[in-house]
Amino acid sequence: MNNGSSVSGNVLVTGGSGLLGMELITQLLSQGKNVTAIYNNKTLDGFSSTALKTVKCNILDVVGLEEVMTGMDELYHCAAKVSFKPGETNELYKINVEGTANVVNAALNAGVKKMLHVSSVSSLGRLRQDEQVNENMQWSEETSNSKYGQSKYMGELEVWRGIAEGLNAVIVNPSIILGPGNWTESSTELFHSVYKGTPWYTDGTTGFVDVRDVARAMILLMGSDITAERFILSGENRSYQYLFNKIADGFNKKHPSKKVTPLLAAIVWRVEAIKSKFTGHAPLITKETAATAFAKVGFDNSKIKKFLPAFEFRSLEETILTTCSVLQQKLNIH
Repeated sequence: MNNGSSVSGNVLVTGGSGLLGMELITQLLSQGKNVTAIYNNKTLDGFSSTALKTVKCNILDVVGLEEVMTGMDELYHCAAKVSFKPGETNELYKINVEGTANVVNAALNAGVKKMLHVSSVSSLGRLRQDEQVNENMQWSEETSNSKYGQSKYMGELEVWRGIAEGLNAVIVNPSIILGPGNWTESSTELFHSVYKGTPWYTDGTTGFVDVRDVARAMILLMGSDITAERFILSGENRSYQYLFNKIADGFNKKHPSKKVTPLLAAIVWRVEAIKSKFTGHAPLITKETAATAFAKVGFDNSKIKKFLPAFEFRSLEETILTTCSVLQQKLNIH
C-alpha cells in the first residue's frame, strides 16, 4: 500500500469554496500539486498560488463539468448541499444525487485515474440503539432522521455504480467537521452561537472531526492503492454539552446552563415552522435538527486506522481551542 505520493499531477476539487474544500486545497498546494477548483456561488478567496486555477462551474452543468474534467488525474468530490429545511428537499436530491451522478459520469468519460467522494455519516443511518455506527451499516428509513442523510446515501449509490463501471474510487463518511470557516454557516455557526452567549445546550451525542484531519485522510487515501472502500472519519464521540462548554472556554465565555428538553424543542420547531410561513425566512430550528440534537450516536473510526496505521486524529479539545483562536484572529474579536 502506498500511503505517500498521489496518483498523478492534475487534481480537480469540486466544492472548493467550502470549509473542507478550502482546507483540502491548502494541503494539496503545500504538497506541490497543480489544482483546479470549481465553485458555484462563493468564490475562492485567500489563495495566491499560481498552481491553483479556479473555475465557476455548477455540477448540474453537464457540458461545463465534462470540459473541466478533461485531463484530470485525481478528483476530489466535495461539492454538496447540507440542509435540514423542509422546503429544500428537491434541491438536496438535485445536487447530492443528480450532481454526483454527473460528476461520476464525467470522471468515467474523462478517464480520471481516481476519485474520492465525500459522503457523510448521515448516509449510514445514524439512529442506532446501543451500537456504534460502522461502515457495514446502510441507510434505511428506520435509522435516518433527515432527507439530507437519504440524499447522501443515494449519492453514494451513484459512486458505487461508477465503481461497477470501472471507476477507481473511494468514499469517506465524515461526522461533524469542525474548523475556522465562515462562522455564520455550517458547523462553524456553533462557535458563533456560543460566542454570542447562548444559554442552551442538549445532552445528545455525536461524532466530531477536525477539518485538517479529514483533508489529510483524503489525500492519504488518494495516494494509496485503496479502492472500492468507504471510511468513517470521526475523531471523538462527545455530547453537544461538552462541545459547547469547550467552545465557551476557548472564547472565555460562560458555559451554557439551560438544558433543552424534548418538549421544549418540539414546541420551538413548530413555532419556527409557522413563523417561517409568514416571514418567508428559513426556520432556525426544524423537526430534523431538533431530532439530531437529542440523538445519542457513536461512530466507530477503527477502519481508517486499520488501513492507514500511521494516521491519527487530533483531540477534539485541540480542534476547538485552535478553531476559537483562529476565529478570534480572523474576526478581530476577544
